[in-house]
Amino acid sequence: MYKALLSFIILIGGCSMTPEKYSNQEPKMDFKEYFNGPVQAWGIVQDWKGDVLQRFDIDMEGVWNGNEGELRETFHFYDGKTMKRKWYVTKVNDTYYEGKADDVLNTATGHIYGNAIRFNYQMELPMNGKKYKVALDDWMFRMNDGVLINRNYIKKFGFKVAEFTIFMKKKN
Repeated sequence: MYKALLSFIILIGGCSMTPEKYSNQEPKMDFKEYFNGPVQAWGIVQDWKGDVLQRFDIDMEGVWNGNEGELRETFHFYDGKTMKRKWYVTKVNDTYYEGKADDVLNTATGHIYGNAIRFNYQMELPMNGKKYKVALDDWMFRMNDGVLINRNYIKKFGFKVAEFTIFMKKKN
């Protein structure tokens, strides 16, 4: 029984989603184009059970100089708090991006294919007066009409402890 369970866990663990599987999906994700100029977003944070912990709106503004970009985010939480973050993003090639931010502990690595981009990074997440080091598995999917859906899985010791869901709309 133990061997069968272990084999099942290894099999399931090896079946992770990769951005390459979205190579033929439309509309194509052009990260530089989408995050150039203003973007409005709305989101929630849920715990591992699905309970909503926070709701927020985000005002974003992206500016690019060649393959170097700065994405400014202002989070407006429904409890009245505000948080700002600046991402410094580099387009390394057509399918690979890197990003840094003050609360990100390593270089975020992003792979883009078709309508999807996946970033992986670690950050210190403030919660209840403490900071927790967590890993983020950050997926964005380009939709029609300037919409982007962002699913961000927050993991500690390899287990999902929370997730963000964010809906973005590019402003004209």
